[in-house]
Amino acid sequence: MTKAVILARGLGTRMRHPDAGAPLDEGQARAADRGVKGMIPIGRPFLDYLLSALADAGFTDACLVIGPEHQAVRDYYETPGRSTRIRVHFAVQESPLGTADAVLAAEDFAGSELFLVCNADNYYSVAVLSALRHLREPGLAGFDREALIQRGNIPAERINQFAMVAASPDGFLVAIAEKPDGATASALGSHARVSMNCWVFGPGIFQACRLVSPSPRGELEIQDAVRISITRLGGRFRVVPVEDGVLDLSTRGDIAAVAARLASVEPRP
Repeated sequence: MTKAVILARGLGTRMRHPDAGAPLDEGQARAADRGVKGMIPIGRPFLDYLLSALADAGFTDACLVIGPEHQAVRDYYETPGRSTRIRVHFAVQESPLGTADAVLAAEDFAGSELFLVCNADNYYSVAVLSALRHLREPGLAGFDREALIQRGNIPAERINQFAMVAASPDGFLVAIAEKPDGATASALGSHARVSMNCWVFGPGIFQACRLVSPSPRGELEIQDAVRISITRLGGRFRVVPVEDGVLDLSTRGDIAAVAARLASVEPRP
């Protein structure tokens, strides 16, 4: 597997909202105001670090799913010499209808191969990306809760804002709960892991994406496509256990902590 799809179309609503985080420099504030989280400068745009990690993990091609208003992202990565180790492609999601619709936008890029899908506002370690690249079947990274807290920048009180996943004894996904309440988290059990939206999909996911109905939030969600794939289309998803952290760039308050953690990293996309 050599292809990765990066979901960069989100509206960045939380990033646009002022909070009590550390003061931002002019470039960071400008990018945050636009909600384009992947282009927030941390020495270099945040996306450069993710693309560099993907290249380190052995990926050769990355497709940025962007909106029609994101010409600045295209201009940046189409500049000669901007990325030398990984080829950057683009797919346009015309309207921000949700993550399942965003994955559909990259169908031509993905073709008939297995491909990685991840968020543009998360930095995943090379080890995690490499483990997923070597999968020979659809799957996802299942992060240990304590490792996320201790090795990333996500505090304990934010963990339940992410999806929890449960696996069968033979390691396949059996349940996924978005932003679970206490009762749901308890029902999933102490061994449930956290999904940080880092998936491996095959071409079968596109049929499932076309069958998704809007969620209570009014969006076409990729986790609903996964449920449809499992319950209606016979799909299976291997849960890859991960004892690692993620750098999450959801709000302005995250920028300083993420910048500090990446200060020693020299991105080479």
